[in-house]
Amino acid sequence: MGKSSRFLNREFAARIVFALAASAAIIAVGLICIFLFAQGLPAMFNIGILEFLTGTDWRPMWNPPRFGILPMILGSLYVTAGAIFFGVPIGIFAAVFMARFCPKPLYAVLKPAINLLAGIPSVVYGYFGMVVLVPFVRETFGGTGNSILTASILLGMMILPTVIAISESAIRAIPSEIYEGAVALGASHESACFRVVLPAAKSGVMAAVILGIGRAVGETMAVRMVAGNQAVVRMPHEFLQGARTLTANVVLEMGYAYGDHRAALIATGVVLFALVMFINLMFSILKKKEGV
Repeated sequence: MGKSSRFLNREFAARIVFALAASAAIIAVGLICIFLFAQGLPAMFNIGILEFLTGTDWRPMWNPPRFGILPMILGSLYVTAGAIFFGVPIGIFAAVFMARFCPKPLYAVLKPAINLLAGIPSVVYGYFGMVVLVPFVRETFGGTGNSILTASILLGMMILPTVIAISESAIRAIPSEIYEGAVALGASHESACFRVVLPAAKSGVMAAVILGIGRAVGETMAVRMVAGNQAVVRMPHEFLQGARTLTANVVLEMGYAYGDHRAALIATGVVLFALVMFINLMFSILKKKEGV
């Protein structure tokens, strides 16, 4: 009876610890939301929500100041879309290769290399982009090289470790009986991997894509170093043109902002937060429609 009582007490204590740990994450997110919305929503209403979201002029030093973030919203969307275009297909194919095709000696080299990519600081990626990617894009496609295209390629590289690692884990989690059944029915190794195993791992692969998009949307330093970030914010019209993203705008100006300018930057954080939540919501709806 004494041993059983001690066991129940330990189990109860473990439940309390786990509940506190889970609550800490929820509380942290809640506090961030409260701060953002309490500081940002009044600024958006003062400026005018429509003017703030659809305005094309960001001139905080004018009299009266103008706070239109549409160019930065488009810049963030273009850079993120470009990162998805470059990073997601490569990441998924690399994950399939590592899970189903890669020889063990090569896997022993590739896996630590991908983990190393995940640990490289953003500023190092940014420096690589400035030294290598900017001249490459300038000489190959024209323009100054500091462009949406350059930022997209760089962000595509930065999301690769996330997409590869989570997609590989999802593919390896598929029971071997599914693959063996496809082969037994006459499918080749390649066909079984791409037509049976990969669709079966769709849920995990989509989770990898969502996390990769979150990394791309929230990236600041590397994008700031290669995307142009003109002193005068302009509407982006092509991928060889420079752009300023929402995150880069906050970092560039928060150090000297005050009053309405500072409040507008915090409101920009609200828009960024809402954008990430919208992307996650759309993927969740898509997963439910497809029955994933």
